[in-house]
Amino acid sequence: MITGKTQNLGVIGWPIGHSLSPVLQNAAIANAGMDYNYTALPVKPEDLPAAVAGLKALNYRGWNVTIPHKTAIMPLLDGIDEAARIIGAVNAVVNDSGKLTGYNTDYLGFMGALTARNIDLSNKLAVLLGAGGAARAVIWGLLKAGVSEVVLGVRNPVKVQSLTKEFSAYGKVTIRHWEDEDFFQKLHDCALLVNTTPLGMTPKVEECPPVDWSKVRADAFVYDIIYTPAETCFLKEAKAHGHKTVNGEEMLAGQGAAALALWTGCKVNLDCMRKALRRALLA
Repeated sequence: MITGKTQNLGVIGWPIGHSLSPVLQNAAIANAGMDYNYTALPVKPEDLPAAVAGLKALNYRGWNVTIPHKTAIMPLLDGIDEAARIIGAVNAVVNDSGKLTGYNTDYLGFMGALTARNIDLSNKLAVLLGAGGAARAVIWGLLKAGVSEVVLGVRNPVKVQSLTKEFSAYGKVTIRHWEDEDFFQKLHDCALLVNTTPLGMTPKVEECPPVDWSKVRADAFVYDIIYTPAETCFLKEAKAHGHKTVNGEEMLAGQGAAALALWTGCKVNLDCMRKALRRALLA
């Protein structure tokens, strides 16, 4: 029951009706018996400054941030966590008595699925397909995990070349055209192959990143951060070639769990969030 003592949480974005964050967060809140409430809040881009001021004035404990506000919100906050600063995006805000601090928990969600499977990437090569906003959180997570190199396979290497400089202080990031022979050698050497592009996402489920599976190392683990559909063409092809795989459901649930822990200071039941997400997706 929502009372005058209930602490409010939410997610801001535009549009926001499709967000599954309320499903995840309210399931975990109910499971833990915490007196919190989590709501989806539609905020137009031009209304972002007023919305941040309003949430602060209403004493919201915190909120998630999704498209198109992840970067735009950063100048409106009092502080930015190191990971969010390096990634260049905020997906969670914590309100401590009026001081607003931005965090990025996407990389924690991404790495959580690998940690749960005891996949050790220390001094190993990881290959990412795509170099958009989602890739930045993945890159940071992998560099924190101690990979020897992150190779980005893209259509236009020149367009994203700046990423190598941005992350150079934290580890080795290189870029290749995903149809070059040099990239094929990286596929042969990689321990992890990740799709961070939207290719294959609902409704265009027939699309797939161009991967020559004969070039991919036989024991490479394959990860697609897409979660709708549950199994993309990319993952189907990976399984057909004998690779172990995971989709983006655990990343979504994991980033939500990390955010809820920041707001409440409580241990979060990740399995509860994953089950709620799967039920919502099936529905």
